[in-house]
Amino acid sequence: MGCRDVHAATVLAFLSGTASVAGLLAAVLLPNWRQMRLYTFNRNERNVTVYTGLWIKCARFDGSRDCVIYDPQWYTAVDQLDLRVLQFALPLSMLTAVSALFLCLIGMCNTAFVSTVPNVKLAKCLVNSAGCHLVAGLLFLLACAICLTPSIWVIFYNNYLNRKYEPIFSFDISVFIAIASAGGLFFTSIMLFLWYCACKSLPSPFWQPLYSHAPSMHSYASQPYSARSRLSAMEIDIPVVTHAT
Repeated sequence: MGCRDVHAATVLAFLSGTASVAGLLAAVLLPNWRQMRLYTFNRNERNVTVYTGLWIKCARFDGSRDCVIYDPQWYTAVDQLDLRVLQFALPLSMLTAVSALFLCLIGMCNTAFVSTVPNVKLAKCLVNSAGCHLVAGLLFLLACAICLTPSIWVIFYNNYLNRKYEPIFSFDISVFIAIASAGGLFFTSIMLFLWYCACKSLPSPFWQPLYSHAPSMHSYASQPYSARSRLSAMEIDIPVVTHAT
């Protein structure tokens, strides 16, 4: 698989990265990181579930979709350490992944629309697709680590809250969305690394363009012996006769 063409691997990686960023955005906005179930022994009242997100908090009665208590200022008074860390980690992970998507798009556009024979004077300034995809893969891997670590910590911190207080806490769907998005970012980085490994045999380093110099500047070696061996016997064995004056 050559580097100078857009292949299914890079397109699939770009689509996977875009879907992962969309999943991270949904996890950030949804108020479903932790549930706190409050039970009542009064038969005339209903149990209450408090849905805690990164930015808002919502309390609902069982069987109702309307928030009895809606706190849009929850992000300023978060008293749970794991959610406070996620407020910084997930936006940073999204920013890193968007930067990686931008680099990946630059590499794809370069391989699709740039001429295969560049100008000699501009050869050192061209964008190298292999380098773009390599750096994008590293950024996707970094975004995965930034997202995955605090998301998994929510599960352990939830167990800590149940031991410290009462077993009324449970993690919600946003945890699974964030972990799945981190898996998508990891898959994207692997696809880009595989694409780069297929391009690794190129003569130029990854920080230089695919063509380090124009084809006219290439040094041409002599033909191998196998090519000369195909010459006819007439071309090889006829001696050169010179006449003396």
